Amino acid sequence: MKIRTALTLKNTLATAAVFLACLAAVYLVSEHTRSRTFYHTLQSEAVTKAHLFLQGRVDARTMQEIYLNNRNFIDEVEVAVYSANARMLYHDAIRSDIVKEDSAMIARIRDLHRIEFRVGKYQAIGMLYRFGGEDYIVTAAAYDRYGHANLAQLRMTLATLLLIGVLLLFATGYLLARAALQPMRGIVQQAGAITASRIDRRLPVKNARDELGELALAFNDLLARLETSFHAQKQFVSNVSHELRTPLAALIAELDLALQKERSGEHYRRAMGRALQDARRMTRLIDGLLNLAKADYRQEQIKMEEIRLDELLLDVRSLILRAHPDYRIELLFEQEEADDERMITVEGNLHLLTIAFTNLIENNCKYSGDRLSCVHISYWDQWAILRFSDAGVGMTEEELRNLFTLFYRGGQESMAEGHGIGMALARKIVQLHRGRIAVHSEAGQGTTFVVELPHV
Repeated sequence: MKIRTALTLKNTLATAAVFLACLAAVYLVSEHTRSRTFYHTLQSEAVTKAHLFLQGRVDARTMQEIYLNNRNFIDEVEVAVYSANARMLYHDAIRSDIVKEDSAMIARIRDLHRIEFRVGKYQAIGMLYRFGGEDYIVTAAAYDRYGHANLAQLRMTLATLLLIGVLLLFATGYLLARAALQPMRGIVQQAGAITASRIDRRLPVKNARDELGELALAFNDLLARLETSFHAQKQFVSNVSHELRTPLAALIAELDLALQKERSGEHYRRAMGRALQDARRMTRLIDGLLNLAKADYRQEQIKMEEIRLDELLLDVRSLILRAHPDYRIELLFEQEEADDERMITVEGNLHLLTIAFTNLIENNCKYSGDRLSCVHISYWDQWAILRFSDAGVGMTEEELRNLFTLFYRGGQESMAEGHGIGMALARKIVQLHRGRIAVHSEAGQGTTFVVELPHV
């Protein structure tokens, strides 16, 4: 069932229920009014007949004949008069006797002065009537045929109104739901035009404050995230295919050359060494690309924990020195001791921060003649601040502009091996941790990387 039809049915049923309740209230109020009016009519008729009988203006036989004759044409009120001690003085029709008075009823009327009750379809009253200084018990009963006929007509009228009202409500609700959901059809058509090759398209937002505008904005945000992931995948595949081509080609060339003819053992050892070097280069490249892909994750997808930066940097230094014994790394605190260890504690991912700091320190050491990286640890306001400095060859302005460009290698690429992934990866990791990274460098004067991370 479409939303338009469901909304129409729900609104129609809800409104019809309210409409039915209102019509039922009208009917019940009408029935109550009819009943009260007829009880007053019974009382008036009872008083009139009792007064005529007790005053002696009309004898009992005449009154009974009038009652019996009128019953053939109208629903005449049946009246009975009793003395205070329950002796019957007059009765319109003793044979039919609608009320069937007994001593208990007479006593109840005498105590309460007036009662109202029903006998089948008949309404009846009993009342204490005082005449000539004496108390009499008067009862009256009749069927309100005219009133019930009016109620039946009212029921037919209300049922007709309900049926017509429900039909009008359904038609009106359908038109309103169709008009309200018309913009949704436009959104569906626009969404259907978005494909993998046209994922940059977005849904139009006419009013950002209504529900459809919020839906379009949420869908556009989803498309933006999908586009980012889609391009990241394409970029990753492109990067892998591009960067692996060169070492694979070199590896194949070395092996082909070694197999062209018989060679000495020394020559084979050199060929295998070069092949092993190419294989290691591919391993480092693959590791870098995989880490780059991890850095493209959203923050909520990565396990975060509290990490003390001084302890992490000590582990990073040990890790780097095991791989490069000729490197030198100095850790310096600009404040003698943090007043609160939380000032140098961040919420982060241990593996990714290790990769980022390792890349920054190795970059210092690779492009510095003394292979030295000085790491300064400090804090200010809500930031923990790390400075990675070297006194190496520095960078030109062009190299600074392209430093964080993926696979970019500067003019000093001959000084050290690399694939142009490390700096781009470091920046992504810092940004993933809601931090900032900046670089200050001059050619021949060294380079300083400044990383700011929010402490806990």
